[in-house]
Amino acid sequence: MTTRAITTDRKTISINKASDLVGVSRRTIYNWIASGKVEYVRTAGGSVRIFVDTLWRSPDDTTISRRGRRELAAAG
Repeated sequence: MTTRAITTDRKTISINKASDLVGVSRRTIYNWIASGKVEYVRTAGGSVRIFVDTLWRSPDDTTISRRGRRELAAAG
């Protein structure tokens, strides 16, 4: 049995950029991280980067909301 690794490129942004993008404070982003509402990764230097696709999840946590798709497209 062969196991294949699936690699996807996911865009990440800084805490500051994430808070500006969704209109909340940095503290709110940190609270979302602690509660598991957004996914993040630490860089080799120790910085926290937020996965953009997790910022606008719908209540069922499986898709990005319409607002999120619009703002993500506008952010480039």
